[in-house]
Amino acid sequence: MPFVLLYLVVEIVALVALGSVIGLGWTLVVLLAGSLLGLWLARREGVRAAQALAEAVGNRRVAHAEITDGLLVAVGGVLLFLPGLVTDLAGLLLVLPPTRALARRRLVRAAEERSPGLRTARIRSEGPIVDGTVVDEPDTRPGPSVIEGAVIEGTVVEGVVIDPQDRRAG
Repeated sequence: MPFVLLYLVVEIVALVALGSVIGLGWTLVVLLAGSLLGLWLARREGVRAAQALAEAVGNRRVAHAEITDGLLVAVGGVLLFLPGLVTDLAGLLLVLPPTRALARRRLVRAAEERSPGLRTARIRSEGPIVDGTVVDEPDTRPGPSVIEGAVIEGTVVEGVVIDPQDRRAG
């Protein structure tokens, strides 16, 4: 409830300030033009974000940036839909690609700070996906294992690499 009251006070102060500088008629024109331009941009950028997400999924790569962009465009569209000068400005900033990239970086950084393992997972997500089973039995063979001339120190995990394209739907 306090947030709604604060929102209303900020919007009224901004509208009165703009109206006192440029007049009521021009203030209404600015509000209408900002909303129309913002909604057009939100639609355009939403389609671009959806196409980028589809391309990332088609290329079988993690689409964290595309999903975050889509989310920010959606939030910007909601802000543009709400009446008011401040919400229109905030919505436009989230819809425009340069300022959206800044917001995305800050959002990702904040999420990484709250979850320390998230950064490591995002960095390691660029490699191939390998299906496997964890076996609790330790490797009892003595010495290092040799695979095609390379010496590997550590535990040997035996398994089969399954190509995702070879799987049959079922």
